[in-house]
Amino acid sequence: MDLMRAVVISRPGGPESLELARRPRPQAGKGEILVRVSAAGVNRPDVMQRQGQYSPPQGVTDVPGLEIAGEVVEAGDGARLYPPDAKICALVAGGGYAEYCAVPEPQALPTPKGLTDVEAAAIPETFFTVWSNVFDRGRLKAGETLLVHGGASGIGTTAIMLAKAFGAKVIVTVGGDEKARLCVELGADAATNYRSEDFVKTTLAATDGRGADVILDMIGGDYVARNYAAAAKDGRIVQIAFQHGPKTELDLRPLLTKRLIHTGSALRPRSIAEKGAIAESLREKVWPLLESGRLKPVIDSTFPLEHAAKAHARMESSSHFGKIVLIV
Repeated sequence: MDLMRAVVISRPGGPESLELARRPRPQAGKGEILVRVSAAGVNRPDVMQRQGQYSPPQGVTDVPGLEIAGEVVEAGDGARLYPPDAKICALVAGGGYAEYCAVPEPQALPTPKGLTDVEAAAIPETFFTVWSNVFDRGRLKAGETLLVHGGASGIGTTAIMLAKAFGAKVIVTVGGDEKARLCVELGADAATNYRSEDFVKTTLAATDGRGADVILDMIGGDYVARNYAAAAKDGRIVQIAFQHGPKTELDLRPLLTKRLIHTGSALRPRSIAEKGAIAESLREKVWPLLESGRLKPVIDSTFPLEHAAKAHARMESSSHFGKIVLIV
């Protein structure tokens, strides 16, 4: 049996519970490609999985990691898009923190020309998430205003770049003045330090009292009512996580008086066909922007695979700006 190096979660807990181990090398199943992984993105759901709060879907490996970049080494039955030696990046339901990863072919995309493997590995999870939630569910249009919570995160920096590329105004919330400065440098029109400012007031001020047309929220909890207050009439609020918890008490009347839509989605449980449809949209609408150099993922830091615990500690410190990537 061929073995590979992989990061495993020895027990639910802190970053120190991540350990390097030997695991059987996966095989490319029907409709899958086997990828020799060069780099793997680190994401907040990986941290939650390590803590025991976010189990992988049934039948998915317990090795964490939701996005990779690398080289195809084998194509399973029915996989025809990417021959061996093709350079790809891909969204996966798990298994990214390893030397090899089996990928459903519809969830793979060619590595954009001009980008390194590290940069390519920083694309799938955040670009799939932002595109499907801000543009598909949130229906953001040119000339509208997007409010993004967590503007310095991988999701946040991606949302800034994509929204600006498609002609929207962007307001972000961040946890410090330096992060606010970096977000504005990246393209945000305004940035609110939530530790010292009220984002409802600053959002209304930045929009001449109108509010945000689309709000991308990963916070939940007490932010829900404040999002309703910061939203414009006919605003769309898209929920992608609940860092402040999934429960809150709120007055629902703004939902009626402002004609708001409060929706949400999770990416990991979606079907291969649904993820493949998002991939096709990205290849058509976003890949030309990446390959022309108009968009480029923001890389905060890189760590070798065996230092995955340090990468998780970096993410949990919330001091990062952009993406954290493991080099395999």
